[in-house]
Amino acid sequence: MDQEHISGPAGDGPGAGRRRFLAIATGAATAAGLGSVAGCADGDGSGNLRAGEKGGTAAPDGSPSAGAVHGFDVKAENARPGNADWAVTKAGPPRAVEGFADRVSVLPGESFGLYVSTTAPRFTVSAYRMGWYGGARARLVWRSEALPGVRQPEHTVDSGTRMVRTRWARSTTVATKDWPEGSYLLRLDAQGGEGGQRFVPVTVRSAATAGRTVVVNAVATWQAYNRWGGYGSYDGPSGGYASRSLSVSFDRPYEYDDGAGLFLVYEAPLIALAERLGIPLAYATTTDVAREKRLLEGAAAVLSLGHDEYWSPEQRAHFTAARDAGTNIAILGANCCFRRIRLEASELGPDRTLICYKSSYAQDPGFRRGHPATVDFRSAPGADPESSLLGVIYDGYPVDAPYVVTHPGHWLFEGTGAKAGDRFEHLVGVEYDKVDTGFTTPRPIEILAHSPVVCDGRPSHQDTAYYTVPSGAGVFATGTMRWVEALDATGDGRSGRNHGLDARSGALTTRVTENLLRVFAAGPAGRSRPAQDNVEAVYGGS
Repeated sequence: MDQEHISGPAGDGPGAGRRRFLAIATGAATAAGLGSVAGCADGDGSGNLRAGEKGGTAAPDGSPSAGAVHGFDVKAENARPGNADWAVTKAGPPRAVEGFADRVSVLPGESFGLYVSTTAPRFTVSAYRMGWYGGARARLVWRSEALPGVRQPEHTVDSGTRMVRTRWARSTTVATKDWPEGSYLLRLDAQGGEGGQRFVPVTVRSAATAGRTVVVNAVATWQAYNRWGGYGSYDGPSGGYASRSLSVSFDRPYEYDDGAGLFLVYEAPLIALAERLGIPLAYATTTDVAREKRLLEGAAAVLSLGHDEYWSPEQRAHFTAARDAGTNIAILGANCCFRRIRLEASELGPDRTLICYKSSYAQDPGFRRGHPATVDFRSAPGADPESSLLGVIYDGYPVDAPYVVTHPGHWLFEGTGAKAGDRFEHLVGVEYDKVDTGFTTPRPIEILAHSPVVCDGRPSHQDTAYYTVPSGAGVFATGTMRWVEALDATGDGRSGRNHGLDARSGALTTRVTENLLRVFAAGPAGRSRPAQDNVEAVYGGS
């Protein structure tokens, strides 16, 4: 989802545009009407309910396989009855109830602290595992008893970094005994008073990923865009870039989507699809990938979801090492791996402070101690453009353009019925990537869709691309941020929901993603489906 408005090589500029970007990108009501659109970038409780059982896994085509990876059984889990009443339907007044967990992820059976502030005398916590469940999209795994509610102290703002701090008392400790691996939303329900509901996301992560497709929740990016307390990585209460936070903390609730952060728009639809297919899955967050050097060892594939912008050097190194060992990578969004960050401890634990000084990197005490500059990966010092991993590079925002298929014979388009020149309205947006061989670009690389765009008066193109490397790994990048959102698109688009995306876009993205996930789950895609370079044919002379 970047940029706030790129006006220099570090991609810095007015924060109000970045805020408005979030509104037009997600449609989040909380972000509506907050400044003008920025210009285009120039390149640059009570007891546990029974949880999932351990067992065998599924083959890439979704059928049982005796020789498949041992571990969490996605098919068995999703055969359980779902709970379609998981959503927040009565948010209530501001600050009625809200909270956060002191761990972004835990292993099955581990506990975490829950910090809740509410104006109600009591509240309950319901843990929903997000998945497919016959279309219900969630299953209630656990619900607490009624817990005493308190209004926690007001936050403070650090004078140097403008980081929002909370010093709340722990409300309860949640044990995850019998919780299956997966992505969870805890729903807080205020009892009494004016009522209210909010989410708290948490991931029950996988201890190992060998042979599985790894779903990575982009928690760093969720937090960078979080303006709870009035400050985020793009601006402060004034709406100006200069008032932005230089560090942000996970020790606070998420403001957007009733506390769900960016999960519901950019990640939940993909998780539902992958779980419906029944392929062997593992679950992690960007923080886990950064911290655990060997976490991705032997993984069949790793998925970066709809918007995954903020990466630490460690996360990038571990993704790259996985690719070079034969793990497939899918980038199912745009503007991925754009900001270089550093994770440090907060008062509640390790890796709970996200540092990204951007153009002010010289002021960063960590940089002065020898840490990499927290600027855009493509910017000095230490420039390392994201294209060397992704194949594509971020090119701009905002756009809203048709997605144009140019290579319909590619295996990813099998079963779509797509023909050369077919257009899918509104599928390119609000940010986009392209193949640009002026930056380091792995070869061979195939361009599958080449969509003309005009970004703030500048003609350009969006590209969907696939490349392969000697290890056999395949790397796929959609080149548009609306891909995951489009998986849920229905109707004719006239209602304006999902940015006007219609059922044609929903069907296209769903079938391409199914093809991708099945092939990537089977092992190194490049061994059976090597890329056939067509950059020169598309761009001419490149």
